[in-house]
Amino acid sequence: YIIYTKHDKDSLAVKYADKSYCIGDASISYLNTKKILSIAKKTNAEAIHPGYGFLAENHEFAELCENNNIKFIGPFSGVISLLGDKVRAREVMHKTGIPIIGGTNRLLRDDNDAIDVANKLGYPVILKASSGGGGKGVRIVNNEQEMSKAFESAEQEALTSFGVKGLYIEKYIEAPRHIEFQILGDKYGNIVHLGERECSIQRRYQKLIEESPSSAITPELREKMGNIAIKIAKGVGYEGAGTVEFLLDRNNNFYFIEMNTRIQVEHGITEMVTGIDLVKEQIKIAYGTKLRYAQPEIKINGFAIECRINAECPRERFCPSIGTITNYLPPGGPGIRICSSSHRGQVVSPHYDTLIAKLMCRGKTRKEAIARMKRALDEY
Repeated sequence: YIIYTKHDKDSLAVKYADKSYCIGDASISYLNTKKILSIAKKTNAEAIHPGYGFLAENHEFAELCENNNIKFIGPFSGVISLLGDKVRAREVMHKTGIPIIGGTNRLLRDDNDAIDVANKLGYPVILKASSGGGGKGVRIVNNEQEMSKAFESAEQEALTSFGVKGLYIEKYIEAPRHIEFQILGDKYGNIVHLGERECSIQRRYQKLIEESPSSAITPELREKMGNIAIKIAKGVGYEGAGTVEFLLDRNNNFYFIEMNTRIQVEHGITEMVTGIDLVKEQIKIAYGTKLRYAQPEIKINGFAIECRINAECPRERFCPSIGTITNYLPPGGPGIRICSSSHRGQVVSPHYDTLIAKLMCRGKTRKEAIARMKRALDEY
């Protein structure tokens, strides 16, 4: 069973669902927790899978599900609350000896407070939304003169995106690599990692291309970072699928930046190199099944790359490109996987993210994966 808004009535998800229920007219209807819960009760749903947007990291919705005896497929509400607040998470990691980037473990009071902190840290610095994600509420500040304008715009974007305008500040590491470790944990305390994904190629702090494994990570560094990721997850009693994110500097020093308490957009490339279906594992863990993998059993085979296909116009500074798709011919062939709801006649709406498809390409070597990726992009 799925829910949908009127903008999505012609989507493939609605077409192929056993049953579908309209949740409302506007895209914000996907945040209507009371109505979603009402439909869940009406259908006698045992569990709700929140996907990777909207309510996926909303601890209040998770708690609402818990209170109504409906399984939220993800960690418990208290864990989401702790890790969803980036400031609290930084404080916890600092206390447990996890390496973090220099910055504040509290919310900033105003732009003057931010200036005081930045002068001590040294420019450049980066402002971040405390309840952030998806690159929203993030601003790089190079000097004191830029701070007030950056603070105001980051605060407003955070309020619009997450309903909370709190910001914190970190020292900005120039030219880092963005490395994230996929973890799985069950209700019995068993936790494993499934290797890393590199997500360094971004635009406006939003990922564009991801690959697994990272060409910058040695087996020794993978083991070290993976053990830290597991330590973090065990420290909060994590259950389900999640991602521990790090920044890696030029000297291979790594720093915790956040933990996403949900499945990631790019989870498919981890599935391609490990052979483990992460969404299936999420559901089994939620059902109470014990994790069937021990760490030594998890192997990375080959390389996989994901390209995010976005409805944007490069001639207009990558502004959203809306309208009706008149033709859609996705590529195929060996090592190609596509996740998309796109089809001929679909209306690309201004109400959502511009992502309309994920192209994933696997090869025995990184060179082969890149060659397949180039061919597939050329055929799209």
